[in-house]
This record gives sequence, structure tokens and C-alpha cells, in this order.
Amino acid sequence: MIPLQKHTLSNGLRIVHSEDKSTQMVALHLLYDVGARDEDPNHTGFAHLFEHLMFGGSLHIPDYDHPLQNAAGENNAWTNNDCTNFYVTLPKENVETAFWLESDRMLSLSFQPSSLEVQRQVVIEEFKQRCLNQPYGDISHLMRALCYRVHPYQWPTIGKTIAHIEQATMEEVKDFFFRFYAPNNAVLSITGNISWSDALAYAEKWFGPIEARQVPPRALPQEPIQTAERRQVVHRDVPADMLCIAFPMCGRLSPDFYVFDMLSDLLSNGQSSRLMQHLVREQKLFTSIDAYIVGSNDPGLFQILGRVAPGVAIATAEQAVWRELEQLTVAPPTPYELEKVKNKFESRQIFESLSYLQVGSQLALFELLGDAHWINQEVAHYRAVTLAQLQAVARSTFTRAHSNVLHYLSTPSPLSKPTK
Repeated sequence: MIPLQKHTLSNGLRIVHSEDKSTQMVALHLLYDVGARDEDPNHTGFAHLFEHLMFGGSLHIPDYDHPLQNAAGENNAWTNNDCTNFYVTLPKENVETAFWLESDRMLSLSFQPSSLEVQRQVVIEEFKQRCLNQPYGDISHLMRALCYRVHPYQWPTIGKTIAHIEQATMEEVKDFFFRFYAPNNAVLSITGNISWSDALAYAEKWFGPIEARQVPPRALPQEPIQTAERRQVVHRDVPADMLCIAFPMCGRLSPDFYVFDMLSDLLSNGQSSRLMQHLVREQKLFTSIDAYIVGSNDPGLFQILGRVAPGVAIATAEQAVWRELEQLTVAPPTPYELEKVKNKFESRQIFESLSYLQVGSQLALFELLGDAHWINQEVAHYRAVTLAQLQAVARSTFTRAHSNVLHYLSTPSPLSKPTK
């Protein structure tokens, strides 16, 4: 059981705290309730751009990294389709530095044109490196566009196209910041060797004076139920064919989320999992294969991604995957399989609970979803999943009518072909 305290400041900032005296460090996670799903379809990639812009200088602090390094601290950030997280770790003696730095950039960025240009180029180069110049780099773009027709999950966090970041104006950047990066649209998680009274005092001192802002209500289009199979074939200069199959699944707050998560583990978590055992080791149809969930707040995806073995037709590999999925609809997993997956999850949770940094991240995420206390209920939720639930969800999900299939075929470029 992870002990925790909660408080909401008058400006709407939610504070969650858990003390851990076994470390001499403190972690602050500032989680903003804004992600790629909150972007305009013609101005995508802004949430990811802000992951970088927030380090480019704030209203009173021109350089974020220098004072943090002087305090022996480290920082990083991540963005997904639902939220953006900034986190700092530093020795407990210097913890106030983190409150000072984070509060100032919540108050306002400096919005220097030079900073925007620098971070714009950083994001553009990241887009090129990850999505254009890396084998299989555009799979996320292809699969999201195939699976979603109206919901903004149809583009990845990095954005639809480089052009949206290239054309971003300072006015658009400022508007995005003041709409979403507000105390009443964030959760501050404080973990490590710091008392609740000190954490609350620092939060009130540095974040309390920041005024709440008018955060627009989220009114996203709901994705219609998929009723027919969707398929796409692309040819790329990659080392091997790749098979991608995705099925719509529930959102993060649905009770079925835990069932989907366990189905993905049954299929591909570890060398003894079904897909690894049958399709990689025994039949040698794939050199690697993975089944995983996109744990989105709104209805997400259950995905299977496999690299086809040399000499194997991708159609043959796909049919083998379907046979494995159909087995789950015909008969439930064995009690041994279910217990193995539950034990793996519980051991992972116990291990993560020993890290003040991991605890801080999870507390912030659960508070954003609804209540930080849910962190202490996760193991029970997974333990409660039954064999019958696994089979029922498999039956309703793993159907051709709900499938989105991408054949990502290897086609060597002319330059890579041997000359006579």
C-alpha cells in the first residue's frame, strides 16, 4: 500500500504526495491535461513542440537547465496523445529549486522568437529521424490513419506532417500555451524524501499565486463503431516485411482495460507466450512479434506487430496470427497461463513501487484519470480478471469486421540492387 496525501490549491492545481525516507532525493512530476488529441487537425504536433519549448526559457528564468544543474538535479519530459509530463529529480536539500523552475514556466514562457526557431528545428529533425529516415518509421502514421476516421487519435503525438510545425506562428504557439498550460489543467506529484507539510508549503508558495485560466472543455468527436475490415498495403525499402493488425478496444477507465492488457501479455509477454512460442520458435514464421495495447484515455487499440521471417509469405504469416487469435475465442487460456500473467504484473507493480520516481509518475496519471488512490487498487483489478472474461473479450474483439490490417512490404530501392 502506497501512502499518499492530496490537496487542491485555490487556483485548481491538484497536489498529490507520497513520502519515501529511503532515498535522499525528491521528484516532481507536473502532468498537464493536454496531448495530441487536443490539437487542431490542421495544426498537429503542438503538444510535442511544447515538450521542447518549455525548456527554452520562462518569464523570469532565461535558462531552465543551468540552475537545475547547479542544484544537482536532472529533468526530462514526455508527451502522448492524452497528456504531457515534465519531471525533475534533485537532492532533498535543493528541492525548492524545482518548485521555482516549474512554477515560472507554468506562469508564462518567455516566447522568444529565437527559442521557437531553435525548438522548431529540433522537432523537425526528430520527425525526420524517427518517421522518415528510419525503417518502419511511418507505421504509426499509417495505422492510426487506418484505424481512426474522426477521433484525433488518427495522428501520432509527433504530428501528421512536418509542415504543421514549419508553419506554426508565435501567435498560435501563445494561444496553445495559455489555453492548456494552466494550474487548473495540471497535477503536481511530489514524491521522495519530503514531508507533506513541506511539499504543501512549497506548492502554495510557488504555484498558489498563479491565476487559473479559461481551459476549454474537451468535446472530441467519438469514433464510430467499426463494422468492416480495413486493409492497406505499402512498399518500403526495409529489411523485412512487417505485419500489423489492430483492433479497436476500450478506453482506460473501462473495466475491460485490464482484460485487454492481460490478453496482450498472454500472447507476447515473454518467451513462453503464445505468439513467441508458436509463431517464432516453433513455426518460424516471424523473427519477432509483439502484442500490446495503446492504453489511451479514450477508446484505444489492441495491436499486433510482427517482423516476417525471410522466405515466408506475409499472407501465410497473417493466417497464422488469426489462428492464434481464434484459439482464444474457442477456448479460454489455461488457469496456469492466467496465473503466470497475473504474477508478472504484480511483481512488476511491487518493483515499481520501490522507485520514488515511478510512484510519482503513476500518482500523477491516476489523479489525472480521476483519483490518485487508484494506484493501490491496480493489483486487485488484475487479480480479479477471470478466464471467462478473457474469452468473452477475445470473442467480441478478434473478428475480421473489427480488424485493421497493414502489409508493410520490403521493396529494395534501385540503389541497393546489385549491378551486373
